[in-house]
Amino acid sequence: MLDIKFLRENPDIVKENIKKKFQDRKLPLVDEVIELDKEARAIQAEADTLRGEKNTISKQIGALMAKGDKEGAEEAKRKVAENSARLAELEAKKPDIDERIKKIMMTIPNIIDPSVPIGKDDSENVEIERFGEPVVPPFEVPYHTEIMEKLAGIDLDAARKVAGNGFYYLIGDVARLHSAILTYARDFMINKGFTYCIPPFMIRSNVVTGVMSFDEMDAMMYKIEGEDLYLIGTSEHSMIGRFIDTMVDEESLPLTLTSYSPCFRK
Repeated sequence: MLDIKFLRENPDIVKENIKKKFQDRKLPLVDEVIELDKEARAIQAEADTLRGEKNTISKQIGALMAKGDKEGAEEAKRKVAENSARLAELEAKKPDIDERIKKIMMTIPNIIDPSVPIGKDDSENVEIERFGEPVVPPFEVPYHTEIMEKLAGIDLDAARKVAGNGFYYLIGDVARLHSAILTYARDFMINKGFTYCIPPFMIRSNVVTGVMSFDEMDAMMYKIEGEDLYLIGTSEHSMIGRFIDTMVDEESLPLTLTSYSPCFRK
């Protein structure tokens, strides 16, 4: 999620980035969130001023009473009561504005690197490098589950009874092959200089909202009932969350990490 300060100071950059992502429908959100931010900061400034005045006047009440200035003390108490009432009004208003700002900021895309090619869809992808030529076999390639069924390496029927459609039991050599491929991929990345990590399979809501919008979260993530925990949709969620509230020294970049996890998605 973008820093609101960056958006406030660079609205044109943010809008241009939105255009590069072909999300023009989000352009009005930039101006909307800027206005909400102004309102939120104005409320905060007024609230801070009122608190300061309230504290100062409250300290004066005792001194006025000690001098026998009951009228002055009563006037001070009235002013404190007015400030308290206005503070309560502001404090009730600000959370709603902050929540609206957060929801909008979650939908505004991060700034893409200048080297990233611009394209509407996969048809406009830019080929960077090619190794050999794709092999097109002279026969219809069977679906991978067909191959596994012929090898008696998958049980879909039992999985449907246990968990419903979309699940499976891998059995025997097929299960071993699955583990071997994971091991190969892990070691391949380690040999490339990446650090291997097995992350938590559940994350808190503040980590979820740090990596995706509320709409995406509701559409994809499984929530643990009664807990502030979600099953991860990819290990990327946990890996990003590892650095939450952390300042990373530029000298340590890039962070070359690789990980493996189950992916729980609706």
